[in-house]
Amino acid sequence: MPFEPINPPQFPTPIAPYSAGAKAGNTVYVSGVLALGEGGTVLHIGDAAAQTRHVLEVVKTTIEAAGGSMVDIAMNHIFLKNLDDYAAFNTVYATYFPGDKPARYCVKCELVKPDCLVEIASVAHLG
Repeated sequence: MPFEPINPPQFPTPIAPYSAGAKAGNTVYVSGVLALGEGGTVLHIGDAAAQTRHVLEVVKTTIEAAGGSMVDIAMNHIFLKNLDDYAAFNTVYATYFPGDKPARYCVKCELVKPDCLVEIASVAHLG
């Protein structure tokens, strides 16, 4: 099945060859999102809550550009650099998913830039 790349024009140029998202049929795949600004500059250094908020705003913008909303997200793949940030992450995360919660997993790992603390990739199914 062919897919449509989703690249909202307000996003900075990606740091690697990928699209912010891809829509195949009624499914939207959002690439792993980091708290990055123009030129790959890490935003909100040392603040996992602020990075989480930024990441989820980018996920939201990507899903909306594909014609969906946050309630359409069925799965989140979560990567944290430090599990000490898990509580702060969950506090922000809960504000973006106040109703039924999507499935998810969380892995502790190194991320592509040393100052990045949070990364999320999402899958949504549009109604």
